[in-house]
Parts: sequence; C-alpha cells; structure tokens
Amino acid sequence: MGHDEGVAATEQEQQREPAAASRRRSPARTVAAWGAAALLTGATAVTAFRVADADGPTPVPQLLAFLPWLLVPAGLGLLCALAARRPVLVAWGAGLAALLTWYTVPPGDDRPVEGSPVAGLRVLTANVQFGRAVGAVVETVRRERPDLVFVQECDPACLETLTSAVAGTHPYVRAVEGEGPAGSVIVSRLPLAPADPVPAEMGQPGAVAEVDGHRMRLQLAHPAPPTPGRLGAWREELEGLRRWARAHGPAGDAGAAGEDTPVILAGDFNASRDHAAFRRLLDDGGLADAAALAGAARTASWPVTGRPVPGVQIDHVLVSADFTARDARFLAMEGSDHRALLVTLTLHR
Repeated sequence: MGHDEGVAATEQEQQREPAAASRRRSPARTVAAWGAAALLTGATAVTAFRVADADGPTPVPQLLAFLPWLLVPAGLGLLCALAARRPVLVAWGAGLAALLTWYTVPPGDDRPVEGSPVAGLRVLTANVQFGRAVGAVVETVRRERPDLVFVQECDPACLETLTSAVAGTHPYVRAVEGEGPAGSVIVSRLPLAPADPVPAEMGQPGAVAEVDGHRMRLQLAHPAPPTPGRLGAWREELEGLRRWARAHGPAGDAGAAGEDTPVILAGDFNASRDHAAFRRLLDDGGLADAAALAGAARTASWPVTGRPVPGVQIDHVLVSADFTARDARFLAMEGSDHRALLVTLTLHR
C-alpha cells in the first residue's frame, strides 16, 4: 500500500468512528423517539376531535374538558423529539403545541353592544356539592349582595337554610326540589315570575325577572356530567339547553319573532368551551360567556380539592347580546369542590 492509499484509509477510518459512536448512542435516541411518538399520538387523538368540532366517545369528552393541559404531553413529546433528533417528530410536536396554544388562548369574546346602559346587576352561580357549602353561599350573598343567585345541588335542607337566611334581602325564590344533587334554586332580590324548568335529571328551574322595568328570562343550568356511561344524558341535556336558548335567545326563534327579551343562563354546565356541545349552545342561542367577556375565559372553577390538580372552567354565566360583563370573580367556597362565579352585568338598550 502506498503512502497516499494509507492516508486515504486512515481518513475513511476516522469518518467511520463518529458513525459507530452514533450507532452506540442510538438506543437512547430510539427510546426518546418512541416516547415522543406515544405522547404526541395521545395528545393528537384528543385534539383531532376539537379540530373536527366533535366530542367523541369516552374518554374523549372527559379529556377535552382539560384540553389546555394537553400542552404538557405535547411539550414533553416535543422535547423527546428534539432529544431523538427526529425532524418529523419535531415538526409534529411543534405544530401540535402551536395548535393547542391557539385553542387555549382563543380570540377575545369582546363584542360591540349598541344602545346605552339601562340597568346593572350582579349574578352569582354556585354548586354547593350536596348542600355542604350552603353556609359559604349565605356568607357570600350577605357580603357581596348579588341581585340573582343560581344554586345547584341544593337538597331540601340546603333550600330551607338558604331561603330563610337571605329572606330579608332575597325574598323571591324559584326552585326544583330534589335530594342530593337533584335540587336547584334561584333566589333573587328582584321579583320573579314563574317559567317552565328545562327537563333534566337534576333540577333546572326557570324564571322571568324584571330589573328597572326591563323584563329578562332566567334559566339555571345543571346537565348531567359526562362520566362514562352517562354521555347520552349529558349530550341530551346540553341539547335541551341549546333548544331553550334557541327558543328564547335573540339569535334564535325569539329573535326571529321580534321578541327582545334579554337572557341569562347560569349554573354548572359540566362542560367547557372545548366541548362542541357547549359551543353549539353558545352559537345557536346567540349567547356569550360572561367570564370571557370580563377577561377570565380560562379561570378554573373545578375541581377544588386543596391539592395542585389541573382545573377547568365548567361553571358559567351565559348572557345574550344585550349585556356587557366585567369583574368576573371565582370565589372559593368551603365545603364544595367548585368555585362560585360572581360577575357584574350591564344591560343595554
């Protein structure tokens, strides 16, 4: 072998050494690649239903409620893809993270409202978890003095305690009585006329109120939770609320008939803005989420466990286009796994 041939062989051997070292490192990169693929596949499968505007079968609706938290596996998947040095996986992870971020920080729900302000009122909604937090609600009503109070999971003992404790300031009551989570009540400082409740497994009373001479429709919401085995009831009862909003909201049949009655639909919806059924309720009824109008679209209302667990917003005050909203506050209530929502509304004409 000549000198030049020996040099060439040495150079080829030096080039093979990095390749061999790379092959020795490949098991770790392979594990990282498989980890990235697993994390991204799971997060993508749920996100695909959000893109398709569908809620899907169990466990998709349950996971859609926590859609913003899918940024965690998406981010971990992206890091694993970077460690594996797999460009396709990196692009996948970056795209998924960007899409989830876009959904998590949606366009603002601010909207122009024509007409001057004619009335203001404060609305409180609270799930008292089988009546356990009724004392906290009574304290909140006395301290904050809301005009309208929507209370879910208020059993007969809770109903008696609440109505007697606030009778001096909120003497008007519309209730659907029931044991455990089935009871619900609207208490008000404003006169309430009767209205048919929206049928559901748990109580959903309705009423007609008048504030400063302006009539408005009120409806409490408490559809079934989307637990395994109850997805059918959850869909049907959200659909019932959508039909109610369609019948009474300004974007639905009431608006088409020339009626102009403002609407407030409040309670524990067991649904977030990432559920297609909830978005259809908003769109078909011409309703907006008051917390989103007030800049609190992603503030969590459940679960409140005392431990650092992911939370979502499933308690809402929905309003028709006659209203603007400000000062949305989510208040902890001792005894309940929900936060109450207190929001200030302004009615325009």
